[in-house]
Amino acid sequence: MTCPACRTPVHTQFASPGLVEAIVEGGLDPSGDPLWAESGAASPAEYARWAGHLCGMTCLRMALGPGAPSLFALRDGASAYGAYTEDADGVIRGLVHAPFARYVSEVHGLDAAAHRDLSPAGILDLLDGGRSVMASVHPGIRHPERPAPGRGGHLVLLTSRTADGAGVHFHNPSGTTGATRAAGLPLPVFERFFAGRGVSLPGAPASHA
Repeated sequence: MTCPACRTPVHTQFASPGLVEAIVEGGLDPSGDPLWAESGAASPAEYARWAGHLCGMTCLRMALGPGAPSLFALRDGASAYGAYTEDADGVIRGLVHAPFARYVSEVHGLDAAAHRDLSPAGILDLLDGGRSVMASVHPGIRHPERPAPGRGGHLVLLTSRTADGAGVHFHNPSGTTGATRAAGLPLPVFERFFAGRGVSLPGAPASHA
């Protein structure tokens, strides 16, 4: 699906968009996703173990536009650069922004930059300069009407200001509905969930179609 507001693809980090809510809020085991193979995973077990960690790869797929590699192909590439690591007990760590930005720049030819101290105003400056921003937010951003449980832990792709110029339009890999997968929020609301860091990329190719 292409977003009518920004002309950028809309993807979810789980292969079946219709199951996202059941997985992230209802406790459904992702291994039961019938479309798991479309992610590029080697097995349902690998898919179930990793899909919840691939919000960043989903943002990258959207930024790369049509023809982007599969989620797990991107995971393999990012892992080779140290953007993901696994502890001895199997705990998955990442996405680490600096090595991820190097991977995107060197492998995919996009001028990516990691931002360790990024303000909401800085996000607007990047968007106004024609860049998109993978921003670290709390996954609770899919419920902006509720108090923010925290900041960070999840990545969304900001592609533009909202139509009124006062907010941000973004794509959420774990959005549970169409309205939360391609959403707009006033900047003060977005800031409640925002951890002050992210990765900027050139504006997605599809946004200029």
